[in-house]
Amino acid sequence: MMMRPLPIALILALVLAAPAAAATKNVKVDDDYFVRSGNPPTVSVKKGTIVKFNWTGSRQHNIATTRGPGNIECGLRRSGSCERKVRKVGTYKLICNIHAPDMAMTLKVKRR
Repeated sequence: MMMRPLPIALILALVLAAPAAAATKNVKVDDDYFVRSGNPPTVSVKKGTIVKFNWTGSRQHNIATTRGPGNIECGLRRSGSCERKVRKVGTYKLICNIHAPDMAMTLKVKRR
């Protein structure tokens, strides 16, 4: 039995109907800084991205929003990770409440 190839329109419909996987942006949470030591960094992502905060140091830190169109919070911890999907476009100012103002970062969320 010979199989006929699927029509291109059917293939396109199947591909477009599949849900797009959300992109993930990893952000390092180390001892008293985000991403890297030095000046507070700016991280840019597209709306719908999952921002994964990864604790790599030994001290306790949290994530708190001081300004922005939404709220990004991760509780106090020493290890592990915390994921938040960003749904609102705009600029977020994030800090660790324990180590602010030195431990800060900016998260810019852009339209797709």
